[in-house]
Amino acid sequence: MDDQFKNALTQLQNVAKLIHLEDWILEKLSKPERFVEVSFPVRMDNGSIKVFTGYRSQYNSARGPYKGGIRFSPQVNESEVKALSAWMTWKCATADIPYGGGKGGVTVDTTKLSQGELERLSRGYMRSIYQIIGEDVDVPAPDMYTTPEIMAWMVDEYAKLTGKWTPGVITAKPIELGGSQGRTEATGLGGVYILEQLAKEFKLDPKKTTVAVQGFGNVGYYFAQFAQKLGFTVVAVSDSKNGIYNKKGIDIEKALQFKKKAGKLEGFKGTETISNADLLELPVNVLVPAAVENVITEKNASKIKAKFIIEMANGPVTPEADKILEERGILSVPDVLANAGGVTVSYFEWVQNKQGYYWTKEEVFRKLKEIMVRAFKQSLEAKEKYKTYMRIGTYALAVQKVADAVKLRGV
Repeated sequence: MDDQFKNALTQLQNVAKLIHLEDWILEKLSKPERFVEVSFPVRMDNGSIKVFTGYRSQYNSARGPYKGGIRFSPQVNESEVKALSAWMTWKCATADIPYGGGKGGVTVDTTKLSQGELERLSRGYMRSIYQIIGEDVDVPAPDMYTTPEIMAWMVDEYAKLTGKWTPGVITAKPIELGGSQGRTEATGLGGVYILEQLAKEFKLDPKKTTVAVQGFGNVGYYFAQFAQKLGFTVVAVSDSKNGIYNKKGIDIEKALQFKKKAGKLEGFKGTETISNADLLELPVNVLVPAAVENVITEKNASKIKAKFIIEMANGPVTPEADKILEERGILSVPDVLANAGGVTVSYFEWVQNKQGYYWTKEEVFRKLKEIMVRAFKQSLEAKEKYKTYMRIGTYALAVQKVADAVKLRGV
C-alpha cells in the first residue's frame, strides 16, 4: 500500500475519533465493499496483442449507487484507485447527492496509443467490468486522460453487451448521447462558486484578490476563466511543464489560445516563466492546486504565502501539510468540497437520463450553485462545531452521513 490510500485512511481515522464512530463502522469504512482487478487483451495496430491491467473499486453504496471516474494513466495502481474511491464516497456525501463512491482505471500511457488502439482499449475495459456496473449499481465517468468520446465508446459497448440502450450507466458523455449541458465546465465552475462564497464570508474584494492556479487542463482553465469573469485577478497559471506569472494579471482566454498554438504556456507575452513548485509559493491571496495530488507537503507547507487554498485536484495536500497550514492560519477548502461540481453535474446528467428530459445550461448552473453554496456553508459550520480545520470539519460531516446510512441499513 503506498501513500495515497494511507493518506485516505489517516484522514478517516482522524475523523472517526472526532465524531466517536463505532468501531465496526470505522472498520467497514476502511476498505472497499468490492475491489476488482482485471486483465484484458487488446489487438494493436501492428497485429500484436498486448494485455492491460485495469481496476474498479466500489467503496461504499450505503447512500446510493457507486459513483466515480475512470482514469487511463501509467500511474494507475491499486492504492490510488482505492484512495480515490474513498474520497468519492465523502465527496458525494459532502454535496449531499444520493451516491456512494467508486473509482476505476487502466494502467496505460495513452500518448503511445493510436485512436483505434485507444478505442479497443476502452471497449476491452468495459467488457471486463460491465457485469458489476449499471445505472442503479455503479455509474462511471471520465477522469484523468479519459474524455467524453471515450465514454461514448464505453456506453456503446455496454449497450452491445446488455442488449439495451442505458445512457444513465455512464456520465459526462457527449451531449448527442445524453450528456448534460454544462458538464464540461462544471468542476471548475463549482470551485469558483466556492471562491465566491469565501470572498463573501471573509470580506475579500474580488478586484483586490489575487489567485494562482496550478494546472491548465479542463479544471484549472475553467476555474481561472470564471474567476476572472467575476473580477478576481488571476496572476499565475501553469501546465505540466511550467507556469507563467504576471502580478498585474493574465488574460486567461488569450493564454489558452497561445497554448493551443505553441503547445505550452511558456513564452506567453507579458509573463515571466516560473516552475510549478514556485507557483505554489507565490505571494497571492488564493492558491488553487488543480493538477495532481500531493503537491503541498510538510516540505513546502511552511513556504505557502496564500491565506486561502481551494483544492481543485484530488488529494493535493498531505495530512502532514494540513497541520502546518492550520497552525499558520491558512484555510484550505478540501477537494471533496471544492471539486464536487463535476460529480454534482454528473448526478444531474444521470437524473436527466433516467427521466428522458433535459435541462438548459442556465438551469444546470443554477442548481449547481445552490448545491455548492449549501455544502460550503455546512462545511464551515462543521469546522466551527468541531473546532477543527476545514478538511476535518467537512470529512466529519460527510463520514457522519455515510455512517448514518450504514447504521440505518443494518447489519
